[in-house]
Amino acid sequence: MKKGFLLCLCAMAVMAVNAQVDEKTAADEALKTKVKSAQIDSAKNWKFTGVTGLNAAQTALFNWAAGGNNNVTGFVFANMTLSYKKDKWTWDSNLDTELGLMFSSDYVRYPWRKANDKLNFTTKVGYQMHPQWYLSLLGSFRSQYAPGLDYKAVDAGDVDEMGDPVNPSLISKWLSPSYTDLALGVEYRPNDIFVIGVYPVAGRLTTCLEESLRPNYGMSRRDDGTYKPVMLNMGLRINGGINYTLVKNLKIISTVTLFTPYTARIHDDDGQKFGNFDVDWDVAITYNFLKVFSVSLMTSLKYYDKVMIDGPAWGKYGAHPRARVQFKEVVGLGIGYSF
Repeated sequence: MKKGFLLCLCAMAVMAVNAQVDEKTAADEALKTKVKSAQIDSAKNWKFTGVTGLNAAQTALFNWAAGGNNNVTGFVFANMTLSYKKDKWTWDSNLDTELGLMFSSDYVRYPWRKANDKLNFTTKVGYQMHPQWYLSLLGSFRSQYAPGLDYKAVDAGDVDEMGDPVNPSLISKWLSPSYTDLALGVEYRPNDIFVIGVYPVAGRLTTCLEESLRPNYGMSRRDDGTYKPVMLNMGLRINGGINYTLVKNLKIISTVTLFTPYTARIHDDDGQKFGNFDVDWDVAITYNFLKVFSVSLMTSLKYYDKVMIDGPAWGKYGAHPRARVQFKEVVGLGIGYSF
Protein backbone atom coordinates (compact mmCIF):
# COMPACT_ATOMS: atom_id res chain seq x y z
CA MET A 1 0.00 0.00 0.00
CA LYS A 2 2.78 2.36 0.97
CA LYS A 3 4.74 1.42 -2.16
CA GLY A 4 1.73 2.16 -4.35
CA PHE A 5 1.23 5.50 -2.63
CA LEU A 6 4.89 6.45 -3.17
CA LEU A 7 4.75 5.45 -6.81
CA CYS A 8 1.66 7.60 -7.25
CA LEU A 9 3.42 10.61 -5.68
CA CYS A 10 6.46 10.13 -7.95
CA ALA A 11 4.28 9.94 -11.02
CA MET A 12 2.47 13.15 -10.05
CA ALA A 13 5.81 14.90 -9.46
CA VAL A 14 7.12 13.82 -12.87
CA MET A 15 3.94 15.03 -14.55
CA ALA A 16 4.21 18.40 -12.78
CA VAL A 17 7.83 18.82 -13.86
CA ASN A 18 6.97 17.91 -17.46
CA ALA A 19 4.09 20.38 -17.45
CA GLN A 20 6.42 23.16 -16.24
CA VAL A 21 8.97 22.25 -18.93
CA ASP A 22 6.25 22.29 -21.61
CA GLU A 23 4.98 25.66 -20.37
CA LYS A 24 8.51 27.11 -20.38
CA THR A 25 9.16 25.74 -23.87
CA ALA A 26 5.89 27.21 -25.14
CA ALA A 27 6.72 30.56 -23.53
CA ASP A 28 10.19 30.55 -25.10
CA GLU A 29 8.78 29.74 -28.53
CA ALA A 30 6.19 32.49 -28.17
CA LEU A 31 8.90 34.97 -27.20
CA LYS A 32 11.07 33.93 -30.16
CA THR A 33 8.11 34.32 -32.51
CA LYS A 34 7.35 37.75 -31.08
CA VAL A 35 10.97 38.90 -31.39
CA LYS A 36 11.22 37.56 -34.96
CA SER A 37 7.96 39.27 -35.88
CA ALA A 38 9.24 42.54 -34.41
CA GLN A 39 12.49 42.19 -36.39
CA ILE A 40 10.56 41.59 -39.61
CA ASP A 41 8.34 44.60 -38.95
CA SER A 42 11.41 46.72 -38.20
CA ALA A 43 13.11 45.59 -41.42
CA LYS A 44 10.03 46.59 -43.40
CA ASN A 45 10.56 50.18 -42.20
CA TRP A 46 13.90 50.39 -44.06
CA LYS A 47 14.45 50.70 -47.81
CA PHE A 48 17.83 50.71 -49.58
CA THR A 49 18.02 51.64 -53.28
CA GLY A 50 20.60 52.91 -55.72
CA VAL A 51 23.23 52.13 -58.33
CA THR A 52 26.98 51.58 -58.14
CA GLY A 53 29.60 50.55 -60.64
CA LEU A 54 33.00 50.75 -62.27
CA ASN A 55 33.25 52.07 -65.84
CA ALA A 56 36.33 52.06 -68.06
CA ALA A 57 37.41 52.74 -71.63
CA GLN A 58 40.76 52.03 -73.28
CA THR A 59 42.31 52.63 -76.71
CA ALA A 60 45.65 51.18 -77.85
CA LEU A 61 47.20 52.00 -81.22
CA PHE A 62 50.22 50.49 -82.99
CA ASN A 63 51.30 51.64 -86.45
CA TRP A 64 47.84 53.10 -86.94
CA ALA A 65 47.90 55.07 -90.18
CA ALA A 66 44.88 57.21 -89.37
CA GLY A 67 46.55 58.48 -86.21
CA GLY A 68 45.26 58.79 -82.70
CA ASN A 69 46.40 58.49 -79.12
CA ASN A 70 46.64 55.74 -76.57
CA ASN A 71 44.31 56.53 -73.69
CA VAL A 72 42.67 54.96 -70.68
CA THR A 73 39.77 56.36 -68.68
CA GLY A 74 38.14 54.80 -65.64
CA PHE A 75 35.92 55.89 -62.79
CA VAL A 76 33.89 54.48 -59.93
CA PHE A 77 30.48 55.85 -59.00
CA ALA A 78 27.68 55.30 -56.53
CA ASN A 79 24.27 56.85 -55.97
CA MET A 80 22.63 55.25 -52.95
CA THR A 81 19.60 56.12 -50.82
CA LEU A 82 18.72 54.71 -47.41
CA SER A 83 15.18 55.45 -46.21
CA TYR A 84 13.34 54.77 -42.96
CA LYS A 85 9.64 55.27 -42.33
CA LYS A 86 7.58 54.51 -39.23
CA ASP A 87 4.25 56.03 -38.30
CA LYS A 88 4.55 59.70 -39.28
CA TRP A 89 8.34 59.93 -39.17
CA THR A 90 10.74 59.52 -42.10
CA TRP A 91 14.52 59.64 -42.42
CA ASP A 92 16.21 59.69 -45.85
CA SER A 93 19.94 59.80 -46.61
CA ASN A 94 21.54 59.95 -50.07
CA LEU A 95 25.16 59.61 -51.19
CA ASP A 96 26.03 60.65 -54.76
CA THR A 97 29.73 60.29 -55.48
CA GLU A 98 32.21 59.53 -58.25
CA LEU A 99 35.96 59.61 -58.82
CA GLY A 100 37.86 58.95 -62.03
CA LEU A 101 41.26 59.16 -63.72
CA MET A 102 42.37 59.37 -67.33
CA PHE A 103 45.62 58.69 -69.18
CA SER A 104 46.49 59.93 -72.67
CA SER A 105 49.71 59.64 -74.61
CA ASP A 106 48.84 63.03 -76.12
CA TYR A 107 49.95 64.67 -72.87
CA VAL A 108 53.75 64.89 -72.83
CA ARG A 109 53.68 66.20 -69.28
CA TYR A 110 51.26 64.92 -66.66
CA PRO A 111 49.74 62.08 -68.74
CA TRP A 112 47.63 60.97 -65.77
CA ARG A 113 44.89 63.47 -64.90
CA LYS A 114 41.69 63.60 -62.89
CA ALA A 115 38.63 62.93 -65.05
CA ASN A 116 35.76 63.51 -62.64
CA ASP A 117 35.34 64.06 -58.92
CA LYS A 118 32.16 64.54 -56.90
CA LEU A 119 30.99 64.08 -53.31
CA ASN A 120 27.38 64.97 -52.47
CA PHE A 121 25.70 63.82 -49.25
CA THR A 122 22.19 64.71 -48.05
CA THR A 123 20.21 63.59 -45.02
CA LYS A 124 16.79 64.75 -43.86
CA VAL A 125 14.22 63.98 -41.18
CA GLY A 126 10.54 64.52 -41.94
CA TYR A 127 7.28 64.56 -39.97
CA GLN A 128 4.06 63.86 -41.86
CA MET A 129 1.57 66.72 -41.40
CA HIS A 130 -0.71 65.55 -44.23
CA PRO A 131 -0.71 62.39 -46.39
CA GLN A 132 1.52 64.18 -48.94
CA TRP A 133 3.10 67.03 -46.93
CA TYR A 134 6.04 66.79 -44.54
CA LEU A 135 7.81 69.18 -42.20
CA SER A 136 11.50 68.52 -42.93
CA LEU A 137 14.88 69.29 -41.42
CA LEU A 138 17.65 68.84 -44.01
CA GLY A 139 21.42 68.79 -43.96
CA SER A 140 23.72 68.48 -46.99
CA PHE A 141 27.41 68.60 -47.90
CA ARG A 142 29.10 69.09 -51.29
CA SER A 143 32.81 68.98 -52.09
CA GLN A 144 35.44 66.98 -54.00
CA TYR A 145 38.12 64.48 -52.99
CA ALA A 146 41.31 65.30 -54.91
CA PRO A 147 42.98 68.50 -56.14
CA GLY A 148 41.72 69.81 -59.48
CA LEU A 149 44.33 71.27 -61.83
CA ASP A 150 44.20 73.48 -64.93
CA TYR A 151 46.59 72.21 -67.62
CA LYS A 152 45.96 74.83 -70.34
CA ALA A 153 49.31 76.58 -69.87
CA VAL A 154 51.14 73.23 -69.59
CA ASP A 155 49.67 71.91 -72.84
CA ALA A 156 50.39 75.22 -74.58
CA GLY A 157 54.08 74.87 -73.68
CA ASP A 158 54.26 78.09 -71.66
CA VAL A 159 57.41 78.84 -69.66
CA ASP A 160 58.07 80.96 -66.61
CA GLU A 161 60.48 83.90 -66.24
CA MET A 162 63.39 81.50 -65.83
CA GLY A 163 62.50 79.66 -69.04
CA ASP A 164 61.31 76.53 -67.23
CA PRO A 165 58.04 74.83 -68.19
CA VAL A 166 55.15 76.08 -66.05
CA ASN A 167 53.25 73.77 -63.73
CA PRO A 168 49.48 73.30 -63.79
CA SER A 169 47.50 75.77 -61.71
CA LEU A 170 45.30 74.68 -58.82
CA ILE A 171 41.57 75.25 -59.29
CA SER A 172 40.05 73.15 -56.46
CA LYS A 173 40.88 70.75 -53.64
CA TRP A 174 39.29 69.16 -50.56
CA LEU A 175 37.12 71.77 -48.80
CA SER A 176 38.13 74.36 -51.38
CA PRO A 177 35.36 74.84 -52.04
CA SER A 178 32.72 73.01 -49.99
CA TYR A 179 29.07 73.83 -49.34
CA THR A 180 27.26 72.73 -46.19
CA ASP A 181 23.52 73.45 -45.85
CA LEU A 182 21.15 73.20 -42.91
CA ALA A 183 17.53 73.97 -43.76
CA LEU A 184 14.01 73.79 -42.32
CA GLY A 185 10.94 73.71 -44.54
CA VAL A 186 8.16 71.63 -46.08
CA GLU A 187 8.22 68.87 -48.68
CA TYR A 188 5.57 67.58 -51.06
CA ARG A 189 5.74 63.82 -51.69
CA PRO A 190 2.86 62.66 -53.90
CA ASN A 191 4.44 59.20 -54.32
CA ASP A 192 7.68 57.25 -53.81
CA ILE A 193 9.11 58.56 -57.09
CA PHE A 194 8.95 62.35 -56.86
CA VAL A 195 9.65 64.92 -54.13
CA ILE A 196 9.91 68.70 -54.06
CA GLY A 197 10.80 70.83 -51.05
CA VAL A 198 10.79 74.52 -50.16
CA TYR A 199 13.01 75.59 -47.27
CA PRO A 200 12.51 79.26 -46.32
CA VAL A 201 14.92 78.91 -43.37
CA ALA A 202 18.22 77.78 -44.86
CA GLY A 203 21.81 78.43 -43.89
CA ARG A 204 24.75 77.76 -46.21
CA LEU A 205 28.32 77.49 -44.91
CA THR A 206 30.84 77.94 -47.73
CA THR A 207 34.48 77.10 -47.11
CA CYS A 208 37.62 77.66 -49.16
CA LEU A 209 40.69 76.75 -47.14
CA GLU A 210 43.10 77.43 -50.03
CA GLU A 211 43.80 81.15 -49.85
CA SER A 212 44.71 81.57 -53.51
CA LEU A 213 41.31 80.20 -54.61
CA ARG A 214 39.07 82.34 -52.42
CA PRO A 215 38.47 85.15 -54.96
CA ASN A 216 37.38 82.55 -57.56
CA TYR A 217 34.66 81.15 -55.30
CA GLY A 218 33.15 84.45 -54.17
CA MET A 219 34.33 84.38 -50.56
CA SER A 220 33.62 87.42 -48.38
CA ARG A 221 36.26 90.11 -48.14
CA ARG A 222 37.60 91.67 -44.99
CA ASP A 223 38.01 95.42 -44.62
CA ASP A 224 41.70 95.09 -45.51
CA GLY A 225 40.82 93.45 -48.84
CA THR A 226 41.79 89.89 -47.92
CA TYR A 227 39.32 87.04 -48.24
CA LYS A 228 37.80 84.96 -45.44
CA PRO A 229 38.13 81.14 -45.51
CA VAL A 230 34.56 80.62 -44.27
CA MET A 231 31.32 82.36 -45.21
CA LEU A 232 27.78 81.97 -43.86
CA ASN A 233 24.63 83.00 -45.74
CA MET A 234 20.98 82.71 -44.75
CA GLY A 235 18.61 82.24 -47.63
CA LEU A 236 15.96 80.25 -49.49
CA ARG A 237 16.57 76.67 -50.65
CA ILE A 238 14.43 74.76 -53.14
CA ASN A 239 15.13 71.17 -54.09
CA GLY A 240 13.51 68.36 -56.04
CA GLY A 241 14.26 64.73 -56.73
CA ILE A 242 13.25 61.76 -58.90
CA ASN A 243 14.08 58.11 -58.19
CA TYR A 244 12.31 55.99 -60.79
CA THR A 245 12.71 52.51 -62.23
CA LEU A 246 11.24 52.92 -65.72
CA VAL A 247 11.49 49.26 -66.70
CA LYS A 248 13.36 46.38 -65.16
CA ASN A 249 17.04 47.29 -64.66
CA LEU A 250 16.58 50.83 -66.05
CA LYS A 251 16.88 53.38 -63.26
CA ILE A 252 16.63 57.18 -63.40
CA ILE A 253 17.89 59.28 -60.49
CA SER A 254 17.87 63.07 -60.61
CA THR A 255 18.27 65.81 -58.00
CA VAL A 256 18.18 69.59 -58.34
CA THR A 257 19.04 72.17 -55.68
CA LEU A 258 18.53 75.95 -55.83
CA PHE A 259 19.83 78.42 -53.24
CA THR A 260 19.70 82.20 -53.03
CA PRO A 261 20.71 84.37 -50.05
CA TYR A 262 18.28 86.83 -48.51
CA THR A 263 20.83 89.63 -48.10
CA ALA A 264 23.90 90.79 -49.97
CA ARG A 265 27.27 90.54 -48.30
CA ILE A 266 29.16 93.30 -46.58
CA HIS A 267 30.71 94.47 -49.87
CA ASP A 268 27.76 95.24 -52.11
CA ASP A 269 29.82 95.03 -55.29
CA ASP A 270 30.65 91.40 -54.49
CA GLY A 271 27.31 90.48 -52.94
CA GLN A 272 24.86 88.01 -54.45
CA LYS A 273 21.42 89.50 -54.88
CA PHE A 274 18.31 87.68 -53.69
CA GLY A 275 16.78 85.87 -56.66
CA ASN A 276 20.13 85.00 -58.23
CA PHE A 277 20.07 81.26 -57.60
CA ASP A 278 23.02 78.90 -57.27
CA VAL A 279 22.07 75.74 -59.18
CA ASP A 280 23.13 72.10 -58.79
CA TRP A 281 21.40 69.59 -61.07
CA ASP A 282 22.59 65.98 -61.28
CA VAL A 283 21.15 63.18 -63.44
CA ALA A 284 22.12 59.50 -63.49
CA ILE A 285 20.54 57.01 -65.92
CA THR A 286 21.76 53.41 -65.69
CA TYR A 287 20.76 50.17 -67.38
CA ASN A 288 21.99 46.77 -66.18
CA PHE A 289 22.18 43.75 -68.46
CA LEU A 290 23.49 40.21 -68.08
CA LYS A 291 23.28 40.80 -64.31
CA VAL A 292 26.72 42.39 -63.87
CA PHE A 293 27.22 44.79 -66.80
CA SER A 294 25.86 48.31 -66.99
CA VAL A 295 25.73 51.29 -69.32
CA SER A 296 25.33 54.70 -67.72
CA LEU A 297 24.77 58.33 -68.61
CA MET A 298 25.58 60.90 -65.93
CA THR A 299 25.33 64.66 -66.23
CA SER A 300 25.96 67.56 -63.86
CA LEU A 301 24.90 71.14 -64.45
CA LYS A 302 26.02 73.92 -62.12
CA TYR A 303 25.70 77.67 -61.95
CA TYR A 304 27.10 79.64 -59.03
CA ASP A 305 26.47 83.36 -59.18
CA LYS A 306 29.78 84.36 -57.57
CA VAL A 307 32.08 81.61 -58.91
CA MET A 308 34.37 83.21 -61.46
CA ILE A 309 35.40 81.09 -64.50
CA ASP A 310 37.62 82.03 -67.46
CA GLY A 311 36.14 81.45 -70.88
CA PRO A 312 35.46 82.93 -74.32
CA ALA A 313 33.49 86.09 -74.90
CA TRP A 314 29.79 85.66 -75.58
CA GLY A 315 27.21 88.27 -76.47
CA LYS A 316 27.58 91.32 -74.24
CA TYR A 317 30.07 89.50 -72.01
CA GLY A 318 33.82 89.72 -72.46
CA ALA A 319 36.42 87.01 -72.03
CA HIS A 320 37.24 88.00 -68.46
CA PRO A 321 36.36 85.66 -65.54
CA ARG A 322 32.67 85.68 -64.68
CA ALA A 323 29.85 83.40 -63.56
CA ARG A 324 29.24 80.76 -66.22
CA VAL A 325 27.09 77.65 -66.68
CA GLN A 326 29.14 74.55 -65.88
CA PHE A 327 28.20 71.24 -67.51
CA LYS A 328 29.68 67.76 -67.40
CA GLU A 329 28.52 64.60 -69.21
CA VAL A 330 29.90 61.09 -68.81
CA VAL A 331 28.83 57.98 -70.74
CA GLY A 332 30.23 54.73 -69.41
CA LEU A 333 30.15 51.00 -69.98
CA GLY A 334 31.37 48.64 -67.32
CA ILE A 335 30.48 46.59 -64.28
CA GLY A 336 27.49 47.80 -62.29
CA TYR A 337 24.81 46.83 -59.84
CA SER A 338 21.36 48.31 -59.34
CA PHE A 339 19.26 47.72 -56.22
